[in-house]
Amino acid sequence: MQESNVVSPVTPSVKELVKVLYGGKRFGNPVDEVWPNLFIGDMSVANDRYSLWKLGITHVVNAAHGRMHCQGSHDFYGSTVDYYGVPADDSPSFDLSRFFSPTAEYIQSALDTAGACVFVHCAVGVSRSASLVLAYLMIHHHLTLLEAIHKVKERRWIFPNTGFLKQLRALDMKLRMTNIDPKNK
Repeated sequence: MQESNVVSPVTPSVKELVKVLYGGKRFGNPVDEVWPNLFIGDMSVANDRYSLWKLGITHVVNAAHGRMHCQGSHDFYGSTVDYYGVPADDSPSFDLSRFFSPTAEYIQSALDTAGACVFVHCAVGVSRSASLVLAYLMIHHHLTLLEAIHKVKERRWIFPNTGFLKQLRALDMKLRMTNIDPKNK
């Protein structure tokens, strides 16, 4: 059976999304540019100020703020990099959805700044950080969840946990309803 990139009018189930996520390359780079000037990576890159400088990173979103080995802060990055911390657990029961809009706003505001590059990370760079980037693409670029997954997977293997997939599905359905409601045009 051949994989189709045709967008369904219905948000795929978590089981269908997991199938899509399993495909493609599995392990790649510690950091990948998944959208113009928007990077996803892991804590090894986040903890290496020289690597961030070489990439031209001006803004860091830490989706594991306060967690062991992900101790980024304004003090760590200094005045050359703006820092935004999201204190998320990579647990299916964690409510990441409350951070979708504020993080998407932060990313968009940063990318609206000339010369800005945003690095979004968590511990491994496949679940929390990927979920926040998917939400950003859905909210600010009006991609469906499936379109956002395919777009990111062109550059990076991601695998949000099932709880985050459920929350992203809910966001997808909410955004689709907003987009088809004539009162919201």
